[in-house]
Amino acid sequence: MSALGALLAPRSASGSTGMRSRILLGFVCAAYSVGAAVGWGSPQVAVFMGDFGLAAAALIAAVSCFLYARTGAGRLRPAWLLFSLSSLMAACGNAVWGWYEVILGVPVPTPSLADVFFLCFAPPAIVGLLVLAKRPVTRAGWVCLALDAWLIGGSLLTLAWSLALAHTTHLAGFQDTSVAPAALSLAYPLLDIVLVSMVLALHFRRAGVNRSAVNTAIAALALTVLSDAVFTSPLLRSTYHSGQLLDAGWFAGSLLLAYAPWGARRAARQPGRPGPPRAIASRPIAGSLAALTPYLAAAVCTLGILYNVVEGRRVDRVVIFTGCTVVLALVVRQGIMLLDNISLTQELAQKENHFRSLVQGSSDVIMIAAPSGTLRYVSPAAAGVYGREAEDLVGSELSSIIHPDDLGRVVHELRRFLAAPPHEEPTTRIECRFRSGTGDWLNVESTVNRHQGGLLLNSRDVTERVRLQAQLQHNAEHDPLTDLPNRALFTARVRQALGGRRSGDPGTAVLFIDLDGFKQVNDTIGHQAGDELLIQAGRRLQDSVRAGDTAARLGGDEFAALIMGDGTRDQGAREYQVHEIADRLRLTLSQPYRIGPSEVRVAASIGVAFAEPAISPTDLMRNADLAMYRAKAGGKDRVELYAPQMQADVVRRSELATRLRTALRDGEFALLHQPVVHLASGSVAAVAAQARWRSAQGILFTPAEFLRVTGDDDRTAELGRWLLEEAVKQAADRARAGHPVAVSVRLSAARLLDAGPPPGSIEALLTRHGLPSGALMIEVADSDPRVSFDALEQRLVALRRLGVRIALDGFGSGFAAINALRRLPIDVLKLDRNLVEGVVESARLHKITSGLLRIACDLGLQSVADGVDVPEQVLALRAMGCTHGQGMAFSGPLDEYRLRRALVRGEFPVPGIPSPRPVMAGGSIPLLTGSHTETPVPPT
Repeated sequence: MSALGALLAPRSASGSTGMRSRILLGFVCAAYSVGAAVGWGSPQVAVFMGDFGLAAAALIAAVSCFLYARTGAGRLRPAWLLFSLSSLMAACGNAVWGWYEVILGVPVPTPSLADVFFLCFAPPAIVGLLVLAKRPVTRAGWVCLALDAWLIGGSLLTLAWSLALAHTTHLAGFQDTSVAPAALSLAYPLLDIVLVSMVLALHFRRAGVNRSAVNTAIAALALTVLSDAVFTSPLLRSTYHSGQLLDAGWFAGSLLLAYAPWGARRAARQPGRPGPPRAIASRPIAGSLAALTPYLAAAVCTLGILYNVVEGRRVDRVVIFTGCTVVLALVVRQGIMLLDNISLTQELAQKENHFRSLVQGSSDVIMIAAPSGTLRYVSPAAAGVYGREAEDLVGSELSSIIHPDDLGRVVHELRRFLAAPPHEEPTTRIECRFRSGTGDWLNVESTVNRHQGGLLLNSRDVTERVRLQAQLQHNAEHDPLTDLPNRALFTARVRQALGGRRSGDPGTAVLFIDLDGFKQVNDTIGHQAGDELLIQAGRRLQDSVRAGDTAARLGGDEFAALIMGDGTRDQGAREYQVHEIADRLRLTLSQPYRIGPSEVRVAASIGVAFAEPAISPTDLMRNADLAMYRAKAGGKDRVELYAPQMQADVVRRSELATRLRTALRDGEFALLHQPVVHLASGSVAAVAAQARWRSAQGILFTPAEFLRVTGDDDRTAELGRWLLEEAVKQAADRARAGHPVAVSVRLSAARLLDAGPPPGSIEALLTRHGLPSGALMIEVADSDPRVSFDALEQRLVALRRLGVRIALDGFGSGFAAINALRRLPIDVLKLDRNLVEGVVESARLHKITSGLLRIACDLGLQSVADGVDVPEQVLALRAMGCTHGQGMAFSGPLDEYRLRRALVRGEFPVPGIPSPRPVMAGGSIPLLTGSHTETPVPPT
């Protein structure tokens, strides 16, 4: 198989290898022909090559077809097996012939075993051709196939009988009285005629699978039959001997059949240039020849009869019978074809009506344009789609209904489409605008096909789809409330400004705007009023920027503006100009807003950042955002320009927040307690729990210092939970150790309403640590306007049922103090540190503090002064009626060890009291430190 594969089917997929195989095949055949023409040099060699050479070639063909049938023939495998058997019969026949002539050296008898093998060559080949043929799908097709075969075979038989077979039969019967020689002399030509008939009849009906291999096999059989026809002629039969030139035909036919499957497989593997298939161009010619085959056969039959008449011979009965059957077959075939044509005509008419109904009833417009662009046909749907009658459009130029702005693009696409190979790009799609009957332009999508050198356009109106896509695109890039560009579109505009022709312009600036007080508007008069305020603010912002600038809403109450640079190189002048624009925007946005019957006022904090070389849109917008937050932190209602220090502050806050998270996880926080002293006796009434963060350098930071820097609400909540649990735990430990002093913990109102420390968890803490009732007090700040008093009141009432005392922290600093006193279940009032600090120096604060303390006394509430640091404050507060004090005048925050020593001592000296009183007074007060201004002094 390796030698055969090297000769017939090289594995290489290159075109050069296939060409070498064909050249080698031609060279071998030519060498054999030359050898046969010159007699091979000696009679012995000629006889050997004429017998065993042909046997070897036929054997190669048998092996080749057999191997191909086993490896890759597919559904044509039986045909190649039959071809292998046919070639094997030819090889055996030539081998037997050589046995007589070469081995035995005697003439070949007639008949002989070689004749049996040769006669068995044709039947497998004929059946194999039938397998290769495309099977008819109807009975009429099978009948026509049989009639075509008989027309060809009968015509050839008539011609052959007239020319030679009748004479050959007569001579055979005259010379030998036996039937075998006469039958043998007729068997060869008759089988050849049958084989030729099948070759011709099936040539136009061959299957499309592996067409190249089938064509090569048919050519090989045709060459073999041609050689047989020459051999059986009376002129050559009597003088033929092995080794003559006729053997070259059989030899070439065998090698060509051996080459057929493997050469075709290699050709299929070769990657060639894409191009239109040749079969497409040859189909009309092939169809014409197939239709003319019966008539050509009848013409051949007629020629055979005319030959006898011209020669003056009596027309043989065989000729008459064959001719009559041929004519009868032709008539029957024509009748079948006539009926088939009538059926096809009716079917074609039905399909034509069907497709006409589809075209005329389709909502799409179907147009046929000539190569020049003139419309030859327009379907009636044009009246409904374009508002123009189809008759008005026929004869007009396609370019006359296309929008001028789209015409160049359409022409370019059509030229490219027509230049492309049809099998690579059968259709193309074009979107353009067509003029309607009303003069409007419609968005039309067209599928374009080739049609007889012109164009076939299937068009539909997609105007609504285009409008919907534009609306969806607009909605995706604009804020639904204000219709201003949203963050995505604003970022794209910033990117375009930084990357366009003004990329190096340092005057381009981004403004971030936040409306101060907008949340109060939502909380007081409702979200609908807040939406109306945002709409008016967006309209003011849009009217205030220039035509080339961009105003956008980023979300919530945050807006932004992109101010394009004017090309100036004076950075100072440009900063002054943009600052003026931003300040004008601030004043415009701060004007009163008419919301229904009332006027609403909000302020605007604006951050400005200028473009720098190689800055990214993200960094520029981040800088503007940092500047805006600096404006809010600096008092709001102001304009702040970005400075690099702002980014450094952000980095520092981020680092501190990271360290804070690590500190919470690693337990770096410490709990200190500051005594709350009875101003009349100096006894310790309670202790206020305070958290401290011990840094790596050993410095204790108060919450006022590290929480203000981080601004992390999650960390604040986590710290509050830790503070509450640790304070309850240590208070319970002190009570068991004989120091039953109350502890106060400060929690914001928002934290009480959050899921952080709900009443159930506080109850669980008191139960788990065994803290007695009344030993815990929660200090609540009243300065958060977002907290609902109803929810806070319900929460505090639930806490009091647990025995928890409630203190109002920072009393005197908030706006809702009176409302809190009226509605909340308060036990203790804790004066704000700012009041206590100025109670001695300021007469005004002295009067305010005195009035607040009288309110507490009239309500029967205890009072605690936070931040009592000097003896003069102690004297003044005690004279006003304040009951308790907390501050450096008595003690700073203490750790657990120093706190217990202070509790053992039981009292602190009080200015103005001549002698210290004994131990702690009963009725301890649960308190907490004031605000976020805990005493920053480390314990001593």
